[in-house]
Amino acid sequence: MIGWVGYATANPNLSLPTIFYGIPILLGGLALKSSELPPAQLQAPEAAVLPLRQLPASQTLRKLVKDVTRWRYGQKAHLESSLEALKLWDEDAPPQLVSVTELAVDGAYGVALRFRTEGVPYARWQEKQDRLGRFFDKGLQAKLSQPGSGEVLVELLPA
Repeated sequence: MIGWVGYATANPNLSLPTIFYGIPILLGGLALKSSELPPAQLQAPEAAVLPLRQLPASQTLRKLVKDVTRWRYGQKAHLESSLEALKLWDEDAPPQLVSVTELAVDGAYGVALRFRTEGVPYARWQEKQDRLGRFFDKGLQAKLSQPGSGEVLVELLPA
């Protein structure tokens, strides 16, 4: 706005920096805004989860939770590269991570990931169940369930 006022009043000291710096910054900001991916919803953890979160064995799952609960840019979905490597990716309708829940299971830390999966059938997730847990870390196992139509709940639990 200031640049246009400077340009209209023939004051180049105000308009030139706006044109040369402001327009590229505006375009960059619009590009980031158009490619942003909001964080997955983190369910409030139970009190039993909080001390388990700090255990050394929980480090990989803590990193996973931290990664999916932050803004991402330039991606179609959270865990995009992981799902592609696991062959659980559909280019037209990729699985969308809806929510993350931290779990306390038998005194150990676990994570439940809820996906909306219109493009990837539940049968394909079941085929990859054994590999899902091992993919994220040694000593993890994946437990799958289908809470609703077009949804998959992946629980990553210590073996």
